[in-house]
Amino acid sequence: MSSVKRRTSGRTSGTRTLLVAALVVGTALLGGPATAAPQDTLHELASAQGRYFGSATDNPELPDAAYAAVLGSEFGQITPGNSMKWDTTEPAQNRFDFTKGDVVTDFARQHDQTVRGHTLVWHSQLPSWVGQLPPAEVEAAMTHHITEQATHYRGSVSAWDVVNEPFNEDGTYRTSPFHTAMGSDYIATALRAAHAADPEAELYLNDYNIEGLGAKSDAMYALASELLAEGVPLDGVGMQAHLAVQYGFPYEMRANMQRFADLGLDVAVTELDVRMQLPADAAKVATQSSYYQRVTEACLAVERCVGITVWDFTDRYSWVPGTFPGQGAANLYDEDLLPKPALAAVRTALGAEDDGGEGALKVLYRNSDSSAGDNQIKPGLQLVNTGTTAISLPAVTVRYWFSGERGAPAYSTWCDWSPLGCATVTHRVVAASTPKAGADHHLDVGFTGGTLAPGASTGEIQLRLNKTDWSDFDESDDYSRTGGSSYADAPRIAVYMGGELVRGIEP
Repeated sequence: MSSVKRRTSGRTSGTRTLLVAALVVGTALLGGPATAAPQDTLHELASAQGRYFGSATDNPELPDAAYAAVLGSEFGQITPGNSMKWDTTEPAQNRFDFTKGDVVTDFARQHDQTVRGHTLVWHSQLPSWVGQLPPAEVEAAMTHHITEQATHYRGSVSAWDVVNEPFNEDGTYRTSPFHTAMGSDYIATALRAAHAADPEAELYLNDYNIEGLGAKSDAMYALASELLAEGVPLDGVGMQAHLAVQYGFPYEMRANMQRFADLGLDVAVTELDVRMQLPADAAKVATQSSYYQRVTEACLAVERCVGITVWDFTDRYSWVPGTFPGQGAANLYDEDLLPKPALAAVRTALGAEDDGGEGALKVLYRNSDSSAGDNQIKPGLQLVNTGTTAISLPAVTVRYWFSGERGAPAYSTWCDWSPLGCATVTHRVVAASTPKAGADHHLDVGFTGGTLAPGASTGEIQLRLNKTDWSDFDESDDYSRTGGSSYADAPRIAVYMGGELVRGIEP
């Protein structure tokens, strides 16, 4: 058995600052969104807790410069989605091609990241020749494949999903060329071959729907117990965690993780995403955020849960829509690489702390107008002080972007209700200095006085605006608008302190 090793990135905060700065400059030059001041990355937050935080990636994504900038700066670990699977690395027997996987490991090396190898033995994405082998030849072919691949990536891959998805939902073994030829012994054989090829790599069994207690996780637990009793080199169990808001959260996830840890194994969340039936709405987004947060909290509660990997971080490259028709929006960032409420939930679970001043101010939003085509815009706003010191409200400006379309160029704005008193709330419409689609004007909201104590909220501020000729808007593409009728995080509404952006993302 290889020794338990926890690898966390050695990336320094200075390096992070440079990487984030490069991202901001790069997206500005490309016409992308500006971002707020640098903050601790997901991986830095996780590292402070003795964990890693990673993302899957794949070769087609890496040429996307904006995507690669986030991948290289926010995450300390990456997993290749397809480039290390058998159909790519050994498409014909004894003809190996590691070109695509090498691109991923090179990227990781350049960005001070660790790599999780995925995967050595799996029933899917096998080249046809494997299934055509006589059963008597399968073991030798499997062992040779593992040996060649694990040897090639020795020193570049810190952990391997050696055997992926060995079980059916009821806990029986899944049919595969390997199980047909060798029975369940193929798993021990694969682990021993991987350990012989790379004694330093952590070796895992990986599967989905084993996150909570149940028949499938019971089968994995029994297998792991048996392998350890036989002295087979096994270091951990990977729980994929492909979750969905329409299904319940995995039953007793923390307790399930802990029982594997009690065997002396590490646990990793290896492929986390949380999909939903489209279109998204406020309730689904809130459930998604809760699921992401609960997974993170479960991992942090189990000492031997070594880290979390999301199955790519952006909806732009999600596998979900192609596999589950009508579903999607599963990741931490949307298709435009903008953060979603789930990201804030993960950061909170990882212990993100604002500075008690600027960064501690959070904006919540709800759409108070169900019609996107009438003559008024009605945002509801709340500000929450999540820090430890009071905030002077006159220094605060909140900005909501929208499109004015045709009609009168002048606007009227209203505060209909606020527990602070509408007399203390200022509001005006300003033409954007650089008009963009869906964002050629913004509603600026400020305060004439008052402070916001730590943990306090302004309460609901009911606002509306109209054109002076009362002509209609088309809010369907407005930058800051969502259809949510319940208060939720609003990354496309910006908050400024003393004129400096401290929260949210400008268009």
